[in-house]
Amino acid sequence: MSVRSLCLAILSFGDATGYEIRKESTEGRFSYFEDASFGSIYPALARLESEGLVTVREEPQAGKPARKVYSITDAGRSEFIGSLCEPQAADTFKSPFLLIALNAAQLPPDVIRRALERRKMQVTEELQQMIDCEKDSECTHPGSSWTRNYGMACMNSTLAYLEEHGEALIKIAEDAANPIATAAE
Repeated sequence: MSVRSLCLAILSFGDATGYEIRKESTEGRFSYFEDASFGSIYPALARLESEGLVTVREEPQAGKPARKVYSITDAGRSEFIGSLCEPQAADTFKSPFLLIALNAAQLPPDVIRRALERRKMQVTEELQQMIDCEKDSECTHPGSSWTRNYGMACMNSTLAYLEEHGEALIKIAEDAANPIATAAE
């Protein structure tokens, strides 16, 4: 998904400022689809506006510059739906934790233990965000519910795997740190 499509997706759920789009893309229900910085959101919104796919209105704020609120147009909604009908790209998954795991034999066991605990904590926090979202009235949309449940299943599976196989990863580091004991086995 492109930043352009991400902006249209968020706006298809309601009007938003660039700041709100960024927040939804990093912390909200759209945070699992695409990374989007302010440096990519605002140029995408400007292009979408020039193409007639979004409109923008300024709302005055006391003591601050007016805020720009973007709305999707019918043409923007049609383009967005059309983009969803195209074959999707493969999902991507990037994990700094897995880079540590890949190099477990080169790291001290304590580093691996801390990395495992940190990853479990991160996954638990993400899972809690999804659970909390269930209580949020904005998350009652049927597609949002299905997507959240899919995410929760993935997070639960990750936690189960880390619990079940974490000690094996620590053992890789321990064996590498103590090659004489490993050779004697």
